[in-house]
Amino acid sequence: MKKISIVLTMIVCIVMAMSSCGGKTQQVPFDNGDSTDLSALQDPTIYGTCGDDTAENTLQIISDMGDTIQIDITYARDNNQVFGKLQAGDRLAVVPNQKKTEALIVINQSALLGNWVMPNPLDGSDEVGFRIKEGGIVEGIEQSSLTYKTWRLVRGKLELVSIREGGGEEEETNIYDLVSLSADSLIMKDSEDTYEYGRQQLKKPDSDIKLEEASADDYKI
Repeated sequence: MKKISIVLTMIVCIVMAMSSCGGKTQQVPFDNGDSTDLSALQDPTIYGTCGDDTAENTLQIISDMGDTIQIDITYARDNNQVFGKLQAGDRLAVVPNQKKTEALIVINQSALLGNWVMPNPLDGSDEVGFRIKEGGIVEGIEQSSLTYKTWRLVRGKLELVSIREGGGEEEETNIYDLVSLSADSLIMKDSEDTYEYGRQQLKKPDSDIKLEEASADDYKI
């Protein structure tokens, strides 16, 4: 009986060991082992509203999380990385340093809204471009072969997603660095080209009332 008990005990141990090995989950290194910090892949940008206490070298931003943050923008100003004027109430996107004490890039998101056009690169006859609207909405201007889907600011860059005619339903994502942003000018670049846009001047509708030229009879008494 003693030998049988020992044999049964050994069998139970072997079965448990096999079961344990079979149920073990194999661990796969994150990012091929090059990075173990998930936060490194997250967008560090602070999104929010420009506060009333913003000064020449200090920005107050009320973040979308409800925090009021004072951040030094000297570095961004000195390196031409402040895009658009900083006006209280405007939407901002701020890329901070690791400690979130200094701004590396500041973008006035409200200043990006509107119609941006440039002469048609093919013949220069028409103006082509895009219309940036709130809520990530973007529309093409005189671009029948390109359908814009969405836009957003991420890591201080402008991302435009579109679908090109003849390309099926596959989305095309283009990412641009901002070079300059003012009330009437937007300059941005990708890895190959620089694009200079101006704010579209909307034409006033012509009046239906046409005035006749004055004649000598109009002055007779």
